[in-house]
Amino acid sequence: MGENGWRVRVDGSLCIGAGICASTAPSHFALDDGLSQPLAERIQPDEAVRDAADSCPMEAITVFDVVTGVQVAPEP
Repeated sequence: MGENGWRVRVDGSLCIGAGICASTAPSHFALDDGLSQPLAERIQPDEAVRDAADSCPMEAITVFDVVTGVQVAPEP
């Protein structure tokens, strides 16, 4: 994957299992025991993941640039 990419995290204490992330970015999120889980912590940038984080009703998903550490989503 190289040095660049995004780091994806889901805060299980905030997630309510709405499933919007899994339907918006099914190749990156799945529901496990009713809560969202990223399928990989580090990914190549993908707008579907940004959309999933922006759409999360609890803002449980955060996405950071691996190189800069800047939050990519949801909009800070």
